[in-house]
Amino acid sequence: MLRKWGRRRLAIGCGGLALGIAMLLGGGLYLLQRAYDGEVKRISGALPTAAGRPSSTGRGENWLLIGSDRRADMPSMGARADTIMLVHMSGSGERVSVIAIPRDGWVPVPGHGTTKINAAFAYGGPALLIRTVEQLTRVRVDHYAALDFRGFVEMTDALGGVDVTITKRTHDPMHDRTWEAGRQHLNGTEALDFVRQRWNLPGGDLDRIKRQQAFLHALADKALDTRNPIKIDRFIRAATRSVTVDGSVTAGTLRGLARRLLETSLLEYLTAPVEKTDERGDQSVVLLDENGVRALFTAVREDRVGDYVARNGAANTVDAVR
Repeated sequence: MLRKWGRRRLAIGCGGLALGIAMLLGGGLYLLQRAYDGEVKRISGALPTAAGRPSSTGRGENWLLIGSDRRADMPSMGARADTIMLVHMSGSGERVSVIAIPRDGWVPVPGHGTTKINAAFAYGGPALLIRTVEQLTRVRVDHYAALDFRGFVEMTDALGGVDVTITKRTHDPMHDRTWEAGRQHLNGTEALDFVRQRWNLPGGDLDRIKRQQAFLHALADKALDTRNPIKIDRFIRAATRSVTVDGSVTAGTLRGLARRLLETSLLEYLTAPVEKTDERGDQSVVLLDENGVRALFTAVREDRVGDYVARNGAANTVDAVR
């Protein structure tokens, strides 16, 4: 599937929620220099310091990007890593690969046994989540960025809403919202409900990942097409208020990230290979395909994601989702 995004882009697979926001944030910082840098939150200690981390191969750069959902409708649950992605930027600068890791993936978490991967964030914040992802993938994480989902409302409304296409009528009992088949225009609150839904979707959280990707593309397309400077300013300010990065990320790092993302000729979305969904006790979990995961992240370490994609083909489109 070919998409117009600056120069030609190819978007495949699923995931990409936080990457798109980071890209748009980075693009704004690049264009406006340091104007918004003071609004970006930074946290020290986000990157783990424990021994045993994978060594850097020097082949490209890797970011761990999450979407964190502190929900008003479920306040007791606090912040959760609802969207987890490893983003690999190739050493050549020609390719950006966004790899979604299902939040219910059943994996070993250091010090906590085998559990859902998003539990690592709840147990030990970004440092433990990064250790868990590095243990799973054997890929070293260079930087970390997180987006608070509440920022979706402001970002979407700043652009006047976005459009998505839904393939089949579905009802969300959690938010008592029915989505009709066809093209839908979403305001901020509707967009938040759209990316949160997993009830009554055949693939549960896996389908929710696809919805998040569809929303991301819609938001990115709308932002890139916007020429109104007031809307752009409101959008970037909403994004910066919702983003947190590790303490080593400087304004220069963000400008460099923006340059890479805006100049790359290929942006692709994948998901970590899944064997099946299952249950562990009273929990619904996602069992990852160990051989597939090994093959994919070996390609990441060796900066050969293009070869992996060529062998395994593309996943779902972002143009229409359940």
